[in-house]
Amino acid sequence: MVDSGNTYRDKVSQLISWGHWFSFFNIIAAMLLGTRYIAQSGWPETLIGQTYQLLTWVGHFGFIVFAVYILVIFPASFLIPSQRLMRLFAVLVATAGMTILLLDIYAFETLHLHLNPLVWELLLSGEKTDMNAHWQYLFVVVPAIFLLEIAMSEWVWRKLRKLSRKRVGVPIAAVFAVCFLGSHLIHIWADAFLYSPVTAQRSNFPISYPMTAKTFMEKYGLLDRQEYQRRRDELGNQESEVIRYPLEKISFAADASSYKQNLLIVMVDGLRADMLDPVVMPNLSQFGKDNMTFSHHYSSSNDAMAGIFGLFYGLPGSYAQSARTEGLSPLLIDTLDKKGYRFGLFSADSFENPIYYQSIFGKHLENTTKVNSNEAWVADHMAADNLDKWIKQGDSKKPWFAYLELKSVTEYEQGGDYDRPFQPSLDNELANVGDHTALVLKNSYNNAAYYVDGLLGELFDTLEQNGQLDNTVVMVTANHGTEFNETGSNSWGANTNYSQYQLQVPLVVHWPNQSPREVDAYSSHLDIVPTLMESMLAVDSPAELYTSGRNLFELADKPRRWVIAGDSRDIVVVQPDKTTVVDKFGNYRIYDSNYKLQPEGKPQLSVLMQVMHELKRFYHPDES
Repeated sequence: MVDSGNTYRDKVSQLISWGHWFSFFNIIAAMLLGTRYIAQSGWPETLIGQTYQLLTWVGHFGFIVFAVYILVIFPASFLIPSQRLMRLFAVLVATAGMTILLLDIYAFETLHLHLNPLVWELLLSGEKTDMNAHWQYLFVVVPAIFLLEIAMSEWVWRKLRKLSRKRVGVPIAAVFAVCFLGSHLIHIWADAFLYSPVTAQRSNFPISYPMTAKTFMEKYGLLDRQEYQRRRDELGNQESEVIRYPLEKISFAADASSYKQNLLIVMVDGLRADMLDPVVMPNLSQFGKDNMTFSHHYSSSNDAMAGIFGLFYGLPGSYAQSARTEGLSPLLIDTLDKKGYRFGLFSADSFENPIYYQSIFGKHLENTTKVNSNEAWVADHMAADNLDKWIKQGDSKKPWFAYLELKSVTEYEQGGDYDRPFQPSLDNELANVGDHTALVLKNSYNNAAYYVDGLLGELFDTLEQNGQLDNTVVMVTANHGTEFNETGSNSWGANTNYSQYQLQVPLVVHWPNQSPREVDAYSSHLDIVPTLMESMLAVDSPAELYTSGRNLFELADKPRRWVIAGDSRDIVVVQPDKTTVVDKFGNYRIYDSNYKLQPEGKPQLSVLMQVMHELKRFYHPDES
């Protein structure tokens, strides 16, 4: 076919034409492999979502393969004079690309992640894990891919004249271009108007970065940024997958109807673990000594929403957006409702956090007594008083569930008309308020905790005076902690790092007929749901069907080696000697027990594999 007398221009022209067709058939091969992503992610329910997925499938793989051709093979056509050597080079490039695609598919199916630094670390580690054992088998198919690419290369070369005569190159290129542009235009619209059947597909395919144009649309009056932000806050992050929770229908013990214990959960916003101190919080400290104290208890996140989510769902914070988007109520709340519990919900801010009214409590908030006060300390007092009255006036024959949320601690800078035994604080004229030194802020925080402790003491007295303690499970904890730059990283408050100051919170539990003790095993917010479901509500289904946690009463005999924290942005694994933080791009950082960065630190891959499995276990493609 090729005459040795051809000029350099003719050779390059033939190689470029061959390269176009060779790339086209590799696009078809990549698209066929890409159906594995669609099978794993699930088929959208809406017509627009389905259209977007099809356009993205065609346009995205067409773009990736053609980009490799333009950046690698096309320039090489001018540099490698021998057509055989050039075709061998293109075959090697195509083989490498298809192999990487297969590895990415395996990572996506196994970890629900595309290739990134963490995945490569997992793949190339020397640890003996199931993932390492399986992925190496993929290299068995590399010779087969190489032979198929050679066969495709030879066939295209022999049929090049016939293929060129068909003059279908421009229509084929137009199809791929329309699909590529169409998919990005649909995503621009969906991103601006928060259309989740499209935006939820953002990360289905590798190296996928769909276009957004909110600034451009706002500039030309096509988007109201304030309205967009309001709707986004209302709806939450729409890039969420379908969650299946619980995994199977839950069953109860035969004598479950005899369980009639009341349940009271008190959540003190922003209360860190070391506040369980006889000087700062004497009432709660004494209550802990008389009951059960979990001295190494961790919230499910350093963020308020994800911390509350873990408390009520028993699932890691990464599932929060999916549950919130779907309006999925917690199994614990549904079970209490079905068993006829009377609900009493009390909050200093009338449950402003959207997670409460969108998914956790829903209809139960309709009859909630609103607290109207801009001062957190007043609102806390009103909420606690409302709970006191509710307990005293309730039907003693009907079991009840009460939830009290207190805000004074996290709003400590507001101050209030209460005792301030810790000085200097922000209210003290002698304090250097302008500097907002750690000492002044910490003392103000302690004063707020001291005030809240007084409210808790009154609540404990009410329960005892009404004879309720003998038949009521009481849990006092927090959604997250608060830091005053103890890590030396200029971190203050919450949601700034994953140190013990922001993650570790108190957990004091009064459980009728349980002896007082301190449990120093690592516990988590995720453990509260299985404890209540099994030990109070008589669920006999395995806990792994509805939670990532374990029964608190089992931790002393079988202590856990790690705790999951984090949210939709970060995966956090807390261990006694280190904390591992992995961001959504797969970049990881290792910190020691004092939260000092360890530049040479490596993640414990066997633990990360278990964590990654837990973070995808409740995600399932929509089978409806």
